[in-house]
Amino acid sequence: MNEDARTAIVTGGGKRVGEAIVRALLADGWTVIAHVHHDDDNVLDGAVKVAADLTDGGCADAVFAACAGKPPVRLLVNNASRFVEDRFNEADAAEFDAHMAVNARAPLLLIDELARRHAGGDALVVNLLDAKLAAPNPDFLSYTISKYALAGLTELAARALAGKGIRVNAVAPALMLPSGEQGAANFAEVHGLNPLGRGVGVGDVVRAIRFLIDSPSMTGQTLGIDGGQRFMALPRDVQFLENR
Repeated sequence: MNEDARTAIVTGGGKRVGEAIVRALLADGWTVIAHVHHDDDNVLDGAVKVAADLTDGGCADAVFAACAGKPPVRLLVNNASRFVEDRFNEADAAEFDAHMAVNARAPLLLIDELARRHAGGDALVVNLLDAKLAAPNPDFLSYTISKYALAGLTELAARALAGKGIRVNAVAPALMLPSGEQGAANFAEVHGLNPLGRGVGVGDVVRAIRFLIDSPSMTGQTLGIDGGQRFMALPRDVQFLENR
C-alpha cells in the first residue's frame, strides 16, 4: 500500500458543508468515507458511502466498518449536526437528548473508536462547532448546549490523545448557508452581518481544515470564522435579526 495513502471520515458528508469537505478531500487525494443518515442518500463520486444513525450507540462501529481494507484513518471530521429550534419555556427532554446524541455523543464514540484503532503516526480530528459559542444567545437552546458539550469534548480529547499522536481541533463558523426555516431573503440580509461585512462561506471551513491538516503541532484549538460577529454580542440568533 502507498505509504502516503490515507483515509478521511466525514460525518454528514452527503450535502451542504459536508459535501464541500468531501469534495475538497477527494481533490487532495484522500480516500474518503462519507457518512450519511439514510441508505438512499447520495454522496459524491469517488467517495465511499456509509449510512448510520448517529443517535444509535453503535454508530461508530458502523462507520468504521466501512474503513475495512482502506488506508489508515488519519482524519475524522465531525460535521453532522442536529439543528432544531427550541428555547426556554419550551424545553423538551426528547429534543434535548436527540441533540446531545448527534452533536456530542456520536463525536465522542467516533473519536474513541479512532483512538482504539490508531496504530501510530499523525491523525487529526476536526469538530464543527458554531461561532455563536463565543457570544451566545439562548435561541436554539438544545443545539447550543450540545455544541458547548462538543467544545468541551474537543479540549478533553486533545489532552487525552496527544500522547497517541492524535490531534483534536475545532472550526467554529458563523452562518454559511440558509438554515432551518430561514428564507432566502432573510439569509441574504443577515449573511454579512458582522464587522467585516463579509459573509462566511463553506470555502472558509474547507481552508481551515486544510490548515489544520498542514499544522502538525496544533491541537486543542478552535478556529473561529465569523467576520468578527462575536464583537457584536447579538441578542438573538442571526436569522432573527436584520442588518442595520
